[in-house]
Amino acid sequence: MKNLINAILRLLVKVALHGYFKKIIVEGKENLPKDRPVILVANHQNALIDPLLLATHTRLNPWFLTRAAVFTSPFVRRLLHLIRMLPVYRLRDGFSTIQQNQQTFDDTYEVLRKNGTVVIFAEGSHSRVRNLRPLSKGFTRMAFGLKEKYPALEPVILPVGIGFSAHMRSGSLVRITFGKTIPVDMPSSQSGKLTKSVEKALRSLVVDIPDEGYEATITRLIEHEVDLTSKKDVETFLETGAVSNPIGSVSGIGNKMMKIFNFPLYALWLWKKPSVKDEVFSSTWKFLIGFTLAVPYYFFLLWLAMDTALGSWGLTFLILGWITLWRNKNPQE
Repeated sequence: MKNLINAILRLLVKVALHGYFKKIIVEGKENLPKDRPVILVANHQNALIDPLLLATHTRLNPWFLTRAAVFTSPFVRRLLHLIRMLPVYRLRDGFSTIQQNQQTFDDTYEVLRKNGTVVIFAEGSHSRVRNLRPLSKGFTRMAFGLKEKYPALEPVILPVGIGFSAHMRSGSLVRITFGKTIPVDMPSSQSGKLTKSVEKALRSLVVDIPDEGYEATITRLIEHEVDLTSKKDVETFLETGAVSNPIGSVSGIGNKMMKIFNFPLYALWLWKKPSVKDEVFSSTWKFLIGFTLAVPYYFFLLWLAMDTALGSWGLTFLILGWITLWRNKNPQE
């Protein structure tokens, strides 16, 4: 039953993600391993959107390590476990809680023992900055801990790069790039070697703009309509000034029309926005509002259209709300 509920949720979320984003590009699917324990290591730029994308755009049906602070009650803990999330405790959660991570690692070992997949955002936190931050050692501890507990297993690290043309806007582009797997075939004493291999692989998959002159570089890329999700296009422009596949620009009228004909959803975001302290969560909240309330809103408009004196207005808002939602386009920040 849990697997069925999880599968239904993933299907619904996938449909909603394709409504929220203009286009989701997936590259490197041929690198997805079969019948192996997989530790998927990804960069982290967009809060809850990142795990939702990975949960719905691979056939690996992964489990996720999530900061323990969100496991606020037994009910929430059961709910998050249902959607395949496990808690990770950090020093900021209290030194006494760190020992509870052993149970989480034991749980991940059991997932991996069955040739399952566990996702780690190895940068340790999220950031909208388009470069790769230093990786934590959690994934190496997991890999070598698994080998120690089950020596016959042959786990692999699957590096994944996620890029957004506009982190906080609907109608933008997303690119998910799966790299080649990295075998865990060295002794634990060489964990540093494994970390460097994974870092090198991730750096080859994500747009990595140097900190020096970062804002000016981003401005130039946007002005020249370079696809900020494409590592190749960004590097080509920075090296030669050439734009091989311009992403195009929009007037913004379409986005304004979308807000008008979906105003109750937009109004709810405007109400919520002041309480969102971390702007990286902006896209997460926008998506969750749409995911939970868009369908009831459209059914309400359908009821107005079919069974009230406001039928013509209801039908107009229903049709234009749907059209402007699917034609919404915000290609860049």
